[in-house]
Amino acid sequence: MNIVAIAGSTIPSDTANSIQVMKACSALAQLGHNLTLIVPDNPQSPIALRLRVSKSTRHSAQREIANRKSEIVNRQSSIVNLKSHYGLQTDFPIEWLSSSSRRLFTWQSVRRARALKPDLLYTWFPQSAVFGLLSGLPVIFEIHIQPTGLLGAAWHRAFASLRGKKRLVCITRALVNILEHDYNMRFQSDEVVIAPNGVDLERFASLPDPPTARRQIGIREAPTVMCTGHLYAGRGADLFLSLAQSIPHAHFVWVGGRSEDIASWKQRAEDQNISNITFTGFIPNNDLPLYQAAADILLMPYRRSIMGSSGTADSASVASPMKMFEYMAAGRAIISADLPVIREVLNERNAVFCEPAGVGNLELIIGNWRIEIETLLEDKARRIELGKQARRDVEKFSWLAREEQVLEGF
Repeated sequence: MNIVAIAGSTIPSDTANSIQVMKACSALAQLGHNLTLIVPDNPQSPIALRLRVSKSTRHSAQREIANRKSEIVNRQSSIVNLKSHYGLQTDFPIEWLSSSSRRLFTWQSVRRARALKPDLLYTWFPQSAVFGLLSGLPVIFEIHIQPTGLLGAAWHRAFASLRGKKRLVCITRALVNILEHDYNMRFQSDEVVIAPNGVDLERFASLPDPPTARRQIGIREAPTVMCTGHLYAGRGADLFLSLAQSIPHAHFVWVGGRSEDIASWKQRAEDQNISNITFTGFIPNNDLPLYQAAADILLMPYRRSIMGSSGTADSASVASPMKMFEYMAAGRAIISADLPVIREVLNERNAVFCEPAGVGNLELIIGNWRIEIETLLEDKARRIELGKQARRDVEKFSWLAREEQVLEGF
C-alpha cells in the first residue's frame, strides 16, 4: 500500500512519542509498504528539505520534494543519523511541513497527503483523522492517551461517528474502556484494534551477560539495578534515589533524561551523599539493548500518576511503556510498580510487582521495594528464570507483529 503517516512529533528528538512514531513507521516500511511520514517543521534544527506552505511556493516545493524524497533522508542523516538515533531497521521518506500553527498543520498535512494519493492515511492526530475521513480517505487513527483539552473529546467523537473506512488503534484495553465508559464512544468490533507498543527483537539477539555488557559500556562491576527513560514527574526517580541510598552495595544506573533534569537529580544525590548512583543522560536508541543487558535488575518504579513529555496528561491508567517490552527482550529480571494496566502484559511469572508510590506510607513502600531488590540480587537462579520467561513472552510484541495486527483485514 501507499501509506502517508501524519504525526505531531518533533523529528529528531528524544521524546517517547517521536520514538514510537518512528518505530511504527519503520515497521510498516519493513512490511513492504510505501510510506511517507509528514511531521511539523523543526526550525531549531537545520534538517533536510522542508515543505513550505505559502501559496506562492507550495507547488514548487511539492514538486521538489516529490523528486528528492531520498535526499530528504540522506540530508537528514548527515546531521542526525536517524537509524542510530531511533534504532530503526528501515529508512523511509520524511517531509517536514512548515505551518503557522499546530492546529493548521493538522489540516495542511492532510491536504499534502491527498496530493501523494495514499491508499491509507495513518495518523496520531484526531483532527487529521477527521479531515482524512471527510476527504474520503481510509484512515487509521492511533491513540495513546485519553482525550485532552477543551475540544479533544469532540474530535475523538467526530472520528467515531463519521462514516468511512476507519480503524482506531488503542495501546491498551484500559484506554478502550475509558473511551467507552467515560466518553460514551462506540465503534464496531472491526473498527478497534488493541495494539500495545513493541520492540525490535532482532536488536536484542545474542546480548552478552551482565558483567560482559558492563565492561563493554564502561560502567563499574557491581550488582546493577537500572532504569531507562526520561525523568518526568511520576517516572520514579525519587524512589530510585531512595533505593540507591538504602542499598549501598548495588550500583543504580538511570539511562536517559535531559541535561537539566540530570543536573537536578545529580545535585540531589550529592546533597544526600549518595555515591552509588549514575545518570548517563541520553543514549541513542540503537545502543539501549547493550545498556539494558548490563543490568541484573531492570526497574519500572512508576508512581500512581505519570506525566508525559507534555506534562499535561496522566498516563498511569492507560500506559504501554516501550521500555517494558525492551526490558522483556533484554531477558533481565523486572521489578515494576503494580499498576493495573501493566498487568495487561506482565504477570507474576515474568516480573515482580511492588506497590507504587503516591498513596500510603512512603517508608513502607521504599522498604518493600528494597526487600524485593535485595532478594533478587541474592537469587541468581530466580533472576535468570524471570528474564527467560519475559523473553519468551515478548516474542508476540515485535513492532512487525504489531503493525501486521493493526492492518489485518484493513
